[in-house]
Amino acid sequence: MTKTSTAPVLSVRELNRATLARQLLLRRATLSAKDAVEHLVGLQAQNVKPPYHALAARLEGFAPQELSTAMEAREVVRIVTLRSTIHTHTADDCLTLRPLVQAARERELYGFRKGLAGVDLDRLAAISRELVEAGPRTMKQLREELLAEWPDADPAALAIAARCRLPLVQVTPRGLWGRSGQVALTTAEHWLGRPSAPAPAPDATVLRYLAAFGPASVKDMQTWAGLTRLREAFERLRPQLVTFTDEHGVELFDLPDAPRPDADTPALARLLPEFDNLLLSHADRSRVVSADYKGRTWRGNQAYPTLLVDGFLAGVWRLEETGGRPVVTVEPFGTLTKQQRAEVTEEAGRMLGALSGSPSPSSSLSPSVSPSPLASASASYDIRFGTVVRG
Repeated sequence: MTKTSTAPVLSVRELNRATLARQLLLRRATLSAKDAVEHLVGLQAQNVKPPYHALAARLEGFAPQELSTAMEAREVVRIVTLRSTIHTHTADDCLTLRPLVQAARERELYGFRKGLAGVDLDRLAAISRELVEAGPRTMKQLREELLAEWPDADPAALAIAARCRLPLVQVTPRGLWGRSGQVALTTAEHWLGRPSAPAPAPDATVLRYLAAFGPASVKDMQTWAGLTRLREAFERLRPQLVTFTDEHGVELFDLPDAPRPDADTPALARLLPEFDNLLLSHADRSRVVSADYKGRTWRGNQAYPTLLVDGFLAGVWRLEETGGRPVVTVEPFGTLTKQQRAEVTEEAGRMLGALSGSPSPSSSLSPSVSPSPLASASASYDIRFGTVVRG
């Protein structure tokens, strides 16, 4: 990484506040769900609920049906893009970001080369496209049909090859709030009724990344995108960017007019979903995750929803239904002040109200926590401070 001694230094707290502002987590935004997904350049969506939880933490007046409606209208889709993970993207981003990362998806197949010995990948892509555009297929169905063409190949590798070679979107009702549906796939072009863009230069995406995650280093963006060799794009853009360094001397790029709030700007508690991009989109995550808490949100392959207090990772949480009553259990990693506990309680109540479609449900709180001012008799829930049961 390039180091410089002349650029202004940004402290960890200054980076934290800048990133929270870009991520709509310093203050809730009044954007539509679709516009927020576009600004954030997608939301992690390995599971159905995280995009809804992510928007509930970021948008004023968010209602889950708004995102579901955009998904049903095919304005928003679920597709494998950044870091080879499923993201919720706008239709436009689906058709441009997937080509941007396509080379990385192709390289992913190297790990499956033994299971694909003798398989013509161009022919596999053509057959797979014909199959899924004739009617959405599950991965199991795709494996079975491709296995008929290549009986000696690894069935799982065949389906993964189709997913890597083609921009496969998950069709609804998968991803809709309050609806169930197995993962069924078709091509983005078929689902959206228009072709994908040619693979673009990364420059425009660099600018959008900085708008949503900056200030950031080249390595930060490479971590977010799952791409390499982005230094050249940053250098092309350098004349229109400003530069800083972090406390370790690493060069950070940013948009000149992007928000960089004061380090002491208040940051209220937020409940984020598992895999939230805030925690995954920088090579150096210390702007959100302290060294003491690194790795605390994972157990094996299981990730847990996360708690932010004062803008930094402070614990995990879990939402369960007990006798038809929502129960949020919060496990702080350290001691919270009375004010911080009240903030967490308020935020949990706000989230549950948004996700239930009721803006002001009543709550049954831990003994040491005051009732949320949002309370009413329209619904009920429990908010508990304790230990999250981690499987």
